[in-house]
Amino acid sequence: MAWDETLTEQEVRRAREQLEQLLERQARMGTADVVTYHPPEAISQRDLFALAGTHVDGTQWTVGDHEHRFPLQSISKVFTYALALEDNGREATLTRVGVEPSGDPFNSLAFDEFNRRPHNPMVNAGALVAADIVGGADVDEKVGRLLERMRLYTGNPDLEVDQELLEAQLADADRNLGISYYMRSLGMLVGEVAEILAVYLSACSVMVTTAELSVAAATLAHGGINPRTDERAMPRTYVRDVIGVMFTCGMYDAAGQWANDVGIPAKSGVSGGIMASIPNQVGLGVFSPGLDIHGNSVRGVNVCRELSDRFGLHIFADPGETQLGRLGGRVWPEPEPEPEPGALDPDPRDEESGDDHEGATPPAVVEARS
Repeated sequence: MAWDETLTEQEVRRAREQLEQLLERQARMGTADVVTYHPPEAISQRDLFALAGTHVDGTQWTVGDHEHRFPLQSISKVFTYALALEDNGREATLTRVGVEPSGDPFNSLAFDEFNRRPHNPMVNAGALVAADIVGGADVDEKVGRLLERMRLYTGNPDLEVDQELLEAQLADADRNLGISYYMRSLGMLVGEVAEILAVYLSACSVMVTTAELSVAAATLAHGGINPRTDERAMPRTYVRDVIGVMFTCGMYDAAGQWANDVGIPAKSGVSGGIMASIPNQVGLGVFSPGLDIHGNSVRGVNVCRELSDRFGLHIFADPGETQLGRLGGRVWPEPEPEPEPGALDPDPRDEESGDDHEGATPPAVVEARS
């Protein structure tokens, strides 16, 4: 059985204990995989670590430095893409930006040459296209609409763009400017580059807490309805598109390995945040600024990996494996032996019987074992 849609008091308490133990355990782990901080001065925040979860019934758990604010950075691409879908529809959006993992770094100049579009909206090129096609007469209207949606996702009506951070990012945007002008030369962008970049970086500069991030993730898990305010943040029709592209493209060039090993739809940002959404169950927010070679939070990745492995939250795991909120330790069933080669094939017929098979009794089939 899956984790119940409404938790009991015992499950709420047990889940809090498990998350507190998880944070404490990961805080003690080494940080050998940390290769960088973004920006470099974020090294002063290297000890900050927070984890928050919001269940689809509105229950929330927060542990660690959950009140610390940090910029969404690339996590904002989720919300920009969602609004682009809402404004343009699935098919029209797909003609401008694809949904295939690129296998390249997030700031790559690689494109889907056959379809003449960025590979997906979770890389910079695709997010710039999404910002281009978000509805609005000018930068202020587009950014205002994005902020309004983000406030619905997080449940915080006071969410704002950090103007100082935005100015710093605009002053250091050579790479994104180059990507934008190159795409416009190929017809992938239509609007003014400076305006598109301002919309994109404004979304990246929105400041959130880990708790707010978990509410936004839970809103996706809850079919687009914020489980703590009961307000709809996006049409139900497009939730599957957003979660699907998070699953396959959300963790930079490590996305394929992530989908296979961790199996939790997620989006990371270079500020050290990870937003993860498990449909019909829970939304998660993690923050720790130390980054690995892919630009993902080292501790954040380890937290999600443990939630998948130890607590059975891989979306393709057997529902009975879910241990979050459950009492008792994890009990692994004995693995069934692999079937012999050809065990699923029909029983061979007796070729010497002369049976022409027409009207004959169907061959027995060995029952597949899961």
